[in-house]
Amino acid sequence: MRATEGFTPSLPGHEREVAPVYSVMIATAPLPAEVWETVGLAGRTTFNDQRHMVIYGQRTADGRFAFGGRGAPYRYGSRVSAGQEDVPRVFSWLQRTLVDLVPEVADVPVTHRWAGPLGIARDWWPSVGLDRDRGIAWAGGYVGDGVAASNLAGRTIADLVLGRDSDLVTLPWVNHRSPRWEPEPLRWLGLNAGLTAMGWADPEERATGRSSLVARAFGRLMHG
Repeated sequence: MRATEGFTPSLPGHEREVAPVYSVMIATAPLPAEVWETVGLAGRTTFNDQRHMVIYGQRTADGRFAFGGRGAPYRYGSRVSAGQEDVPRVFSWLQRTLVDLVPEVADVPVTHRWAGPLGIARDWWPSVGLDRDRGIAWAGGYVGDGVAASNLAGRTIADLVLGRDSDLVTLPWVNHRSPRWEPEPLRWLGLNAGLTAMGWADPEERATGRSSLVARAFGRLMHG
């Protein structure tokens, strides 16, 4: 059972299966209850907005503001290591973006910073499957939505392996085969060009009030 997500390219023969892209997060010191009431997150709602450079946030169980997003560069050859998880530029951008969205946290210190790789399939489709002849099952390519998707994937894989004729094994992602990513250096050039383009797209839309031409062009390219 292969469920290695962003670490999949480290397996021989799977170097182009998914592209590992880092998700980066910060967390503030705990905030008083009145701040959560003011910003509308007293109920621990998880949120994002529809900007191209993805962001997301939520209140933690101990009252911190956990806030994350993309922006870390893709590393040549799909390399993943602990040394790549320190991205000060992206941490600073996240803090500025959080303050822009929620000015009430402007003077609240950031106490935690971390990052981790997620797996992106070439067509951005997650998949689960079973090759019974080879004795191999797989799940992954969650594009950062793995908390819920991996639960569903695990239950689906169990039904596939045990031969259960359930509704889960008829879902569209079962036995879906995504195209392989391009070889290097095309993969490095394309992914980082797309990341740069998404960074341009949000200011473009704020300035013009229209959907970004850059985002549309790269969206067609990146999503296969």
